[in-house]
Amino acid sequence: MGSGGESGLGERGDTKERLPSGASATPRPRVRLDQPRAPRRALLPEYDPEAFGRFSERIARFLGTGRFIVWMTVIIIMWVVWNVSAPAGLRFDPYPFIFLTLMLSLQASYAAPLILLAQNRQDDRDRVTHEQDRKQNERSIADTEYLTREIAALRMGLGEVATRDWIRSELQDLVRDMEERRVVFPYERGPGRDESDR
Repeated sequence: MGSGGESGLGERGDTKERLPSGASATPRPRVRLDQPRAPRRALLPEYDPEAFGRFSERIARFLGTGRFIVWMTVIIIMWVVWNVSAPAGLRFDPYPFIFLTLMLSLQASYAAPLILLAQNRQDDRDRVTHEQDRKQNERSIADTEYLTREIAALRMGLGEVATRDWIRSELQDLVRDMEERRVVFPYERGPGRDESDR
């Protein structure tokens, strides 16, 4: 037993000795779970996604208007006219209009993702709206079914209640029966009867 304990200690001691050079034997500092972490420095700039989404929706809304098409057409016509008719020293984009093509490609490459982002946000809003509508429809259907059952119960209950017409018809039947009996058995005044017997 003693040799086993010594060998265990020896192994632990060997582990400390096997640490690579330059490594410290001090334990790592423990992470405190009761305190918030210190904010890390981010390499990428931080931005508010909600504000960026609203900005993209405004741009997408503007790109879908006739005003944008008119302004873009006017700018392209002015660009082409300037670079065709201006003096050679003032032309900044000669005939093949490579710079104009670059600018239009750049505008399209930014417009497409902004439009997609705006559509995604609209899809999220539509999904929430459809979910709320579905829940409202389920509540309306449940209320309608409840009211239908209550009306059916009331009708069944009213079927067992004596109505005015039913009572009137029963009374008329009784009166008719009494009149028939009076015809069959007419009232005869006997000698032993007087007014107090009635």
